[in-house]
Amino acid sequence: MRALRNCLALTMLLPLACLAAGAGEYLFRDIVQPTLKQQCLGCHGEGNIFSDLDLRTREGVLKGGRRGAAIIAGNPDSGTLLAALEHAGDLKMPPGGGENKLPADTLRAFREWIAAGAPYGPAAAEAVWDYAEEDLWAFRPLKKTAPPDVAGGVRTPVDRFILEKLAEKRLQPGPRADKLTLLRRATFDLTGLPPTPEEVRAFLDDDSEGAYKKVVERLLASPRYGERWARHWLDVTRYADTSGYSNDFERPNAWRYRDYVIRSFNNDKPYDRFILEQIAGDEIFPDDPEAILATGFLRTGPWEHTGMAVAAVTRQLFLDDVTHHVGQTFLGLTLGCARCHDHKFDPIATRDYYRMQAVFAATAFARRPLGFQPYESTEGFAAGKKYYSDTIADLDRRMESMHERARVRLAAAKGKEAAAKAASGALQRYLEKEEAETLKLLRKQKTLHEGSAQRFDPTATVVSSGLVAAWNDIPSGANSYMKKGDYAKARTHVLVGGDLQSPGDPVSPGSLAAVARYSDLPAAAIPRTTAGRRRALAEWVADARNPLTARVMVNRIWQYHFGRGIAANPNNFGKMGKKPSHPQLLDWLAGFFIEQSWSVKAVHRVILLSEAYQRSTMHPAMDALREADPENLYLARFSPRRLEAEEIRDSMLAVSGELSDSTGGPGTYPQINSDAARQPRHAQGSLRPAYQPAPKRRDRNRRSIYSFQQRSLIDPMIEAFNGANPDLTCERRESSTVPTQAFALLNGEQSHDMALIMAHRIETEADSPAQRIARAFNLAYGRAPADDELALALDHYEEMRAHHASRPAKPRGEEPIIVATITSELTGEKYQFAQPRLKVNYEHNPHPCKAAPETRALADIALALFNSNEFVYVY
Repeated sequence: MRALRNCLALTMLLPLACLAAGAGEYLFRDIVQPTLKQQCLGCHGEGNIFSDLDLRTREGVLKGGRRGAAIIAGNPDSGTLLAALEHAGDLKMPPGGGENKLPADTLRAFREWIAAGAPYGPAAAEAVWDYAEEDLWAFRPLKKTAPPDVAGGVRTPVDRFILEKLAEKRLQPGPRADKLTLLRRATFDLTGLPPTPEEVRAFLDDDSEGAYKKVVERLLASPRYGERWARHWLDVTRYADTSGYSNDFERPNAWRYRDYVIRSFNNDKPYDRFILEQIAGDEIFPDDPEAILATGFLRTGPWEHTGMAVAAVTRQLFLDDVTHHVGQTFLGLTLGCARCHDHKFDPIATRDYYRMQAVFAATAFARRPLGFQPYESTEGFAAGKKYYSDTIADLDRRMESMHERARVRLAAAKGKEAAAKAASGALQRYLEKEEAETLKLLRKQKTLHEGSAQRFDPTATVVSSGLVAAWNDIPSGANSYMKKGDYAKARTHVLVGGDLQSPGDPVSPGSLAAVARYSDLPAAAIPRTTAGRRRALAEWVADARNPLTARVMVNRIWQYHFGRGIAANPNNFGKMGKKPSHPQLLDWLAGFFIEQSWSVKAVHRVILLSEAYQRSTMHPAMDALREADPENLYLARFSPRRLEAEEIRDSMLAVSGELSDSTGGPGTYPQINSDAARQPRHAQGSLRPAYQPAPKRRDRNRRSIYSFQQRSLIDPMIEAFNGANPDLTCERRESSTVPTQAFALLNGEQSHDMALIMAHRIETEADSPAQRIARAFNLAYGRAPADDELALALDHYEEMRAHHASRPAKPRGEEPIIVATITSELTGEKYQFAQPRLKVNYEHNPHPCKAAPETRALADIALALFNSNEFVYVY
């Protein structure tokens, strides 16, 4: 009661204008709804509906129960509810006597709420916002602006906008970067890999006017381009191969969505088609396998439902997640802020949020049969299937051995016939506590391995409109989840305060009213049928008149080339996001994008071929420029960037000659630091199998995008260098500088292994120590060492050669047995388990104990190069 009085006291402090304009909504949210939930719903809606009176919804209150209508909207003196609360008749609520009667202030709030129409959520009428014009820039139609007329320094229209802004700020553009710097910049930006020495030489020797343009076209045509730009998109969409939460079960065919994204970028799929396929490919292009795979986008967020979960809760988690996810990814809006109340900063009503959510109310999870296409990789499937079948068979043998042990004990106690007929549950009672826990662990690991084995099945982890029973993708044991009829009759209500227990007014599927209000794109006409909702929304998002869609995507592309978007918050084009530094350029690029048939590669060209992109990181007046434009917003020079985590790893693999050419297919398990690999890996109530890197070097040294993305175990090196968190959309990689990064590169096992492999490589490609060191520089930096660099490197080489000659490396030890401790869910006792050793023919990396002192000294040179700024930064 004290809480209710405090709540009411706070409400009384609201401005009178608020109470006059929206009193009902405020009173319901702050007083009526909490009171109903605390005092009434236990008997009238949650678990029980006494007297047929359901107070959870407005419809239920208006309908009333056996005594008649509970309220008459607008007439507090009619209806049974207020009379019962005021103890005005025979019925007195809450029950228990006069001491339980609600406070007078609370009763007055109920009376005023009924007089105001008894709303159960935001008013049905659209809210009216009063925003400054600059806060609505993203909702306004694209402005068709001709590139300004400027003198000199223009290679593409982009330069005209940049130069105009520099002139406005009285800043002078810097000089062009040298050819090597420019080649390295473009190659990393478009492929995520360093240029090879042969590519460097070819470009430096090409003096033709179109030499750089040829490089750009070659890079855009490279299959490595799609791998690089898919990584950016997967950051935004939160791609992972597992579901997260306590079990973190594998999504066996999620990799097919990842490969779809790679192909889409390589093929320069029109972005509007890319949108349509990911939101509603199954509805719009039902006969196109690519479009079906694309809807894996709607399954990328973390989600779990188990037998102990509440279906309504886990379903709502998905609906909230997918609504917010679509808004951020394609529209650059934080829709999730409107889940509980009208958006505090942007013109997005709570009703709009739930209207968008209603689009997905009939969307079901599906793992549908879909044969592998000729362009999909099935390399290694036979070996993979055999590995899992052998592993599962071994687990079955171990479990049967324990069952047999229990049968012997049962036979001794109750006879052989009873032992022969006993089910596994009965047998378990004849095991010791530790044996029972071991059996439980083996069952869990079998379940996990069975899930992993499904990655080779020709199915797709996608969605469907309504539940298709044969495609149902809810784990076994979680049969409490929604049934087919639940999707067909699904209704969406505004959830007051975002609370599933407080459904308000029902809403029909719809789009964002603000877009229709401020732009020239009408609201989407979304049907209420089970099928077709996502199609209508996707077509509205992909419409060229949508003011957000093209702006958001070209801003993302710009960010990945310049390190910062024209609007610096790519996922938030609302009031709280930073305003565009070059608004006219952003609109011109968006219009250009659409005119070029939504070609992402066309946007790359107009950016990469510009003078702005080709500038040096240095400037003749650097001190003055840093003072005038400390963040380099206006691009008088190019901002250097540190390589992303995957680029660093892939670059070490590339220059050592170890980078695999294997592409596509299920994620592989890379080499990670052994300390992390040996850590116990818990799964709900049990343990996961120990982490095992892929046995073959070719498999574990694939590009990072093909690494298995486990939400509960991130590669420590990727994590140290600010890799994306797969649980959250990543609009922009951070670039922190912390000691763990130095430890990862200087002391990391993979760094040392790749350095030794690189040493073996350069020994075969050059003869003398000086030539070998020069080759190392050429591979790592794309250039020869300067005289002083070569001299220092040779001195270090000789010093380390003598050091290694006097201190031979110790042989590789036997892989230690991993012992993990688990606390029993049933008894609370702790048990220890030894994880079995890897039963495969593991192809080890070269070990220092088998390398000559000269080779190990070269490896020290390679390691130093890996740890240099020139290797991990793009200038």
